[in-house]
Amino acid sequence: MGEFSRGGPSRRSILASGAAAAGLGLIGSRPAFAAVDWKRHAGTTLEVNLIKGPRGDLLHRSAAEFTALTGIKVSSEVIPEQQQRQKIVIELTSGRPSFDVVHLSYHVQKRQFDKAGWLADLSGFMKDPNLTEPSLKEADFSSAGLQYAKTPNGEMRSLPLSVDYFILYWNKELFQKKNVALPTTFDEMMRAAETLTDAKAGTYGFVGRGLRNANMALWGAFFLAYGGRFLDDKGNLLIDGPEAVEATKLYQRLLTKTAPPGVVGFNWMESMAAFTQGRAAMWLDGVGWAPPLEDPNASRVVGKVGYAVVPKGPKDHAAATYGDGIGVAAASTKKEAGYLYCQWAVSKLMGARLLQAGGGVPFRDSILSDAEVQQGVKMPREWLDSAIGSAKISKLGLPVVVPVAEFRDIVGSAVTATLSGADPAAELKKAAEQYRPILERSEKA
Repeated sequence: MGEFSRGGPSRRSILASGAAAAGLGLIGSRPAFAAVDWKRHAGTTLEVNLIKGPRGDLLHRSAAEFTALTGIKVSSEVIPEQQQRQKIVIELTSGRPSFDVVHLSYHVQKRQFDKAGWLADLSGFMKDPNLTEPSLKEADFSSAGLQYAKTPNGEMRSLPLSVDYFILYWNKELFQKKNVALPTTFDEMMRAAETLTDAKAGTYGFVGRGLRNANMALWGAFFLAYGGRFLDDKGNLLIDGPEAVEATKLYQRLLTKTAPPGVVGFNWMESMAAFTQGRAAMWLDGVGWAPPLEDPNASRVVGKVGYAVVPKGPKDHAAATYGDGIGVAAASTKKEAGYLYCQWAVSKLMGARLLQAGGGVPFRDSILSDAEVQQGVKMPREWLDSAIGSAKISKLGLPVVVPVAEFRDIVGSAVTATLSGADPAAELKKAAEQYRPILERSEKA
């Protein structure tokens, strides 16, 4: 744990606050589930594998409603994220998974699932009016969601469930004390962070992930802002070019000059602790961390937090995007029933509950833009506006490759080394040389 984690929220309390809130957020009137033949598989039992967290907990807790709608019984297993990722890969590799429906982390697993063909193609189901509500259309999902869900051949192998855009959290009180304006560009953000840093008072201008591997989610936001692309059109690695070097220099400067001591060991929890204790003026991280910031039992900055779309970079204005989806195992013998569950999981009703609680942001634009849904959002309006704005500039925050863990470890180590004074260009060059053959081998496998 980092220096400022004492007294901060625990992982359990964070997940609990999002999950508990999810039960409170209801849209004013539940939408009718159109003219779909929901009962066509009544009596079937589905095995569903979910990731522990606000999204998975909401689906698990609401399963009785799906059963009432369809007559399909649901046996769901909810597993902590890291264990779940390992378990489903082992089972899918065996060809005989114990589940029909699976919750997947796109930013880690998309390429692996696509190459292996582990998920059923849902494209035909989506075109069937007896199976699909008229409102469920590809065009309703954000561009990033479709990038995740569709294969290079255009097949919908899953339905985008929840997106995590990186946004800027800022402490209005600290900004006001120093008469600093909200930054709209990365250069302004750097200058603001320097102005807001007062080490003697124990307050710092910026906080973010410095820990190896975890830092790639934050570094990706900087890389995109400088116009970076992880891979070219032929799949060649592009992480040691001028865009990557300049992005790393800014990352290095922010975290060494304006962040709390010990930031090299900070993941999201330690970063959040510094921010909730009022010791950091800005924090760049996922949009889903808002509920604990507004919880008086976990935060000292309730009512002082501002939410904004990430500032513009020198070459691009992009919100680093991560997310999860839900799909049907290709090996399942209950594909139609599984698709009905997936459709219900991404429905306007379930998406509205998730959004209104602040536990996640649905990929569907129609949910974000619905005035009635917006009225029920428990988080401040600025938070919702930051999510809506981020959807318009979303770009994937990690490369779509099979060895994502190796990418995060190798490039993350290089970036972390710069916090101890290493040269960004030299570190990125070494990282690229180390990772390139790993990537090439994975594509040939």
